[in-house]
Amino acid sequence: MSLFPLIDAPDTGTAASGTLPLAREVAWDFARDQPIWRSGKPLYVTGADAVLVWAWNCIHTERFTHDVFTSDYGQDLAGLIGKPYGDEVRQSEAVRKLREALLINPYITSVDQVSATFEGSWLHVNFSLHTIYGEVSVRDAAIGI
Repeated sequence: MSLFPLIDAPDTGTAASGTLPLAREVAWDFARDQPIWRSGKPLYVTGADAVLVWAWNCIHTERFTHDVFTSDYGQDLAGLIGKPYGDEVRQSEAVRKLREALLINPYITSVDQVSATFEGSWLHVNFSLHTIYGEVSVRDAAIGI
């Protein structure tokens, strides 16, 4: 019996050839920052869209905060708060930390065109992900720090 009977467990095994299985995630409404449900069940996306959902959730999860995630998952931007860094150094560190958080995913081959802008307690980021399925982009994601 499953702990969550409404949600089927994804196939996490690798194929016989040693390649990665098809990326699969619950579809995400980025404007509302919540999963998409249809007829009482989550809607799933695969491929590049699934990697994009994973990346979105990764950058919106603070590393080391939730025991349910490994210590590799999430971003570590909280360390930038309260430091006497100038704006350029803070932005450069935010870009480095975001790249570090995203590149742990084996489906992501590179993170390009990363920009970070601080606005009060929010960090606005834009970036392009090159995945094994193609390129996807995140535009104006607001991360509370």
